[in-house]
Amino acid sequence: RCTVDDRVTRVAWLNRSTILYAGNDKWSIDNRVVILSNTKTQYSIKIHNVDVYDEGPYTCSVQTDNHPKTSRVHLIVQVPPQIVNISSDITVNEGSSVTLMCLAFGRPEPTVTWRHLSGKGQGFVSEDEYLEITGITREQSGEYECSAVNDVAVPDVRKVKVTVNYPPYISNAKNTGASVGQKGILQCEASAVPVAEFQWFKEDTRLANGLEGVRIESKGRLSTLTFFNVSEKDYGNYTCVATNKLGNTNASIILYGPGAVHDGGNAASRAGAGLCLWATLLARLLLDF
Repeated sequence: RCTVDDRVTRVAWLNRSTILYAGNDKWSIDNRVVILSNTKTQYSIKIHNVDVYDEGPYTCSVQTDNHPKTSRVHLIVQVPPQIVNISSDITVNEGSSVTLMCLAFGRPEPTVTWRHLSGKGQGFVSEDEYLEITGITREQSGEYECSAVNDVAVPDVRKVKVTVNYPPYISNAKNTGASVGQKGILQCEASAVPVAEFQWFKEDTRLANGLEGVRIESKGRLSTLTFFNVSEKDYGNYTCVATNKLGNTNASIILYGPGAVHDGGNAASRAGAGLCLWATLLARLLLDF
């Protein structure tokens, strides 16, 4: 807007050195610029759909009987934050180094912040366009949120999913008791990414599903070995093997009957005690000889 009085004989609007309007005559070829008011008290123009390139000085030039006068206004164009480039979802092996990128535009220049959206809540990670993670761990997998903020409008928020592969780790494998003729179930639970594949062994023999009255079911992190009708020959030590492309691990699980000793630590203690007894007897025999 430009305020004028009745002494003004000529008026014009300029953008830098370019004439936009002279009186009611339009000099600009930009359809977005229109005359809004040309009266004895006001000479105003309007710019539709403002762009960042419209930013800069605008001059209202008026001619009176005495001398010309100018009034200058600086147009500042604010732009809401917008993320224009961000890393794609990524899958890496544990221990690798990862760099996530989040490029944003806005006026004023937005602040870019990375947060890790873990199960423990939103953890602050970095205030930078680039997030670098050295030696990434399985706990650092999940969604990472990039937020661009400049207080002009609501933040622009995007997310990147980081999947961390790691070898299997058996977290739960307990010895189980079952009576003859009853159902017995051995369970083996393994954490792994990608999800582990399971195999069951008795001594060196791999067990097959449906043979000799057993069923093997594996779903997600859990694998079960079910005996529908436990017999004496079923008792003993079984091995659960969990495997993915990064490695494998195994655990020993015992199926025992009523009253059987099944604690691994106690068994080891008794084995040690038995060895001591045999050593003592052998020493006495050698002395007698």
